[in-house]
Amino acid sequence: MSQSTIDESARARQLVAAERKAAVLFDEVDRLGVVRPGLLESEVSDRVRDLAADLFGTRRHWHKRIVRSGVNTLQPYRENPPDRFIGEDDIVFLDFGPIFAEWEADFGRTYVLGEDPVKLRLRDDLPTIWAAGRDHFEAHPDITGAQLYAHVCRLAESSGWEFGGPHSGHLVGEFPHELVDGERIESYIAPGSDGPMRRADKVGRACHWILEVHLVDRERAFGGFFEQLLTLRRMDD
Repeated sequence: MSQSTIDESARARQLVAAERKAAVLFDEVDRLGVVRPGLLESEVSDRVRDLAADLFGTRRHWHKRIVRSGVNTLQPYRENPPDRFIGEDDIVFLDFGPIFAEWEADFGRTYVLGEDPVKLRLRDDLPTIWAAGRDHFEAHPDITGAQLYAHVCRLAESSGWEFGGPHSGHLVGEFPHELVDGERIESYIAPGSDGPMRRADKVGRACHWILEVHLVDRERAFGGFFEQLLTLRRMDD
């Protein structure tokens, strides 16, 4: 077995292990009722940060910690809406990028407080659309970022939602990870990202991707979010 094959196998294991820890973190957020009415979004963010430190010793996050509720859930990543108190019948999403032993995770989930049927339907549609996006990626070996973005937007529309973001994912890897910013569109699953997603990076390593789904209902003024690794599967997935 070549050294490159060994390295790629190790990288895959580390990325999957990082995501598995992120999933445990979010399970604990749910179990402990960290997302609840009466708290500011910033308070929930700090509590999730502290929980990650308690569980895994994780004190660094490679992107800003996002907790958004109500109307703020319409806003894409780059926006910074005012801090908001979470309400009794709210919808809330979390988007965190914790670093575990120098490996990045990027994980997003949506929580519904109360029994609003439309909010519950949106929450439940998120993982279904994500899985359909992954199935499309796996069925098309030469797919580009632009093509996958267009497909995920169609999936959202066919389910009665609008896709809420200018992209639907990005590269992920070791920290500090390969530059991901608006100046390098090939780092994103987005319009204009016309190279094949299955490719090597500038030092010859396999590119790994996060797939994001941001669904919004602008008439009712709320949205939801779901993200995790696209190119690698956890054993429990």
